[in-house]
Amino acid sequence: MRRKKILLLSTGGTIASEKTPGGTSPALGGTDLLRYVPDIDRFGSVESSEIMRVDSSNMQPEDWQAIARAAFFGLERHDGVVISHGTHTMAYTASALTFMLPGLKKPVVLTGAQIPAGEKGSDAVRNLENSLLFAGENAPGVFIVFGTRVIKGCRASKTSTVSFDAFESINYPPAASLKNGKIVHHLPPAVPQAACELKTGVDPSVFVLKLVPGLDPSMLETIGEAGYRAVVIECFGAGGVPFLGRGFVEAVRSLVSGGTIVAVSTQCVHGGVDLSIYDVGKKSLEAGVFSGLDMTAETLVTKLMWALGQSEDRDEVLKIMEKNYADEFTPGYKIRVR
Repeated sequence: MRRKKILLLSTGGTIASEKTPGGTSPALGGTDLLRYVPDIDRFGSVESSEIMRVDSSNMQPEDWQAIARAAFFGLERHDGVVISHGTHTMAYTASALTFMLPGLKKPVVLTGAQIPAGEKGSDAVRNLENSLLFAGENAPGVFIVFGTRVIKGCRASKTSTVSFDAFESINYPPAASLKNGKIVHHLPPAVPQAACELKTGVDPSVFVLKLVPGLDPSMLETIGEAGYRAVVIECFGAGGVPFLGRGFVEAVRSLVSGGTIVAVSTQCVHGGVDLSIYDVGKKSLEAGVFSGLDMTAETLVTKLMWALGQSEDRDEVLKIMEKNYADEFTPGYKIRVR
């Protein structure tokens, strides 16, 4: 049997960090990280390449593009790619890569650690081992491998700052679980219908506004004047956008009529948005918003940025948002009023 060829792309993050007088910061490259993995030959032929060395809080959409290009071309010679990444924005990167690399025939796996690789009690080696193992599986797509879970990249959110199982699969089953070096698959592998493409176009002009009681709706006018092409409103519950008192519905209507795309998501982690239930949801639908359905916050934002990068036409962008590329949302919800 041919040995698997795995490529580790390092980007920094806690997993690659060391303590400095100015605070813990990335100091290790991919070659350094692989030295921590015992008997690495058991995973096949593993190579490494360093893309950047940053805390993922400093990660920008342009960095997602660089990572996507490195993964795309790396897969020409390798059976799978592992990306070592900071946990702070890992879910954003994983989601962005899902859309930037449609039609993947091989696995692209993101991982990291809560404790730097060189520190006592670190989870880095276990996560690296599990990621290298999963990268050798016949599982096309983008995934986060962290702790005991394998999660589709477009369904992952970081829900804990301290747990070794820091990421959860939101509104969707985990792809697999890991225990004692064994993989238990929970979902059948995806079957790509088209050739893999590299589509890195992205426009970061998306503003996210979290509703709180008492917020002045004139904020939306300010956002529109600032030149943002899209706004995501994080509403209350399953679809609560206020229309009484300091109501937002008329401000939304004005923003939409001016050409700005407005999406509504929820502040709740689980369950998603259904704007067809309450009057506070239906009125926002009638004002021209579209629903973020049960997409994670990270996926809704990155998909919007990616959609805006594919077209200047508002209607075309909305069509892209309505298309389910990688099970990033559950079909059946009402997305928008036509």
